[in-house]
Amino acid sequence: MLDVSVSYNRYKFLGYEFLTWLWFLIEKDRNKLKELEPEISSLEIGNRIVLENNINDAGETVTIKGDDAGLEEGMLALKKGAVVTELNLSYKSDDQQEWRFTIKGESFNIANLKPPETGAIESKDDIEGAVLEKAYLYEKAVIFVDNVFKYFVKLRLSKDWNENIVPLVRQWIYS
Repeated sequence: MLDVSVSYNRYKFLGYEFLTWLWFLIEKDRNKLKELEPEISSLEIGNRIVLENNINDAGETVTIKGDDAGLEEGMLALKKGAVVTELNLSYKSDDQQEWRFTIKGESFNIANLKPPETGAIESKDDIEGAVLEKAYLYEKAVIFVDNVFKYFVKLRLSKDWNENIVPLVRQWIYS
């Protein structure tokens, strides 16, 4: 069995590939997102994306922030060999509820999770229901990320990854 630190360093690229592929999926194949999550109305890149390029030990990091920030610099970083290390997302369901959160590729942490607003608490009897509703809303975001990642892992381990997906991602990056 591998030591935890060895495994961590050996396989942390999976998170970066996942986030880079997820950006590709958001841009090029929204129908696949609908298949993975039937209740999804939209999934958009949020207000922050971090890319890193460690080729030749240069250690270049590109951070794009802002609600109206363009992603052209991020695409240029991808062309230079960078991968996405953090991705802020805005997930909207069919009933127009919105979750905002950041996925960190190295550890798969979900950070800054902002679920939809819940109903107002008007009495002590409403507290338990509000807590359960809030827990459900947090869980829904986590389950969504888990389902998309499970699909990614199955795809990544299939022959289809190298034969079809990698060429499509490269075409997207260089177009």
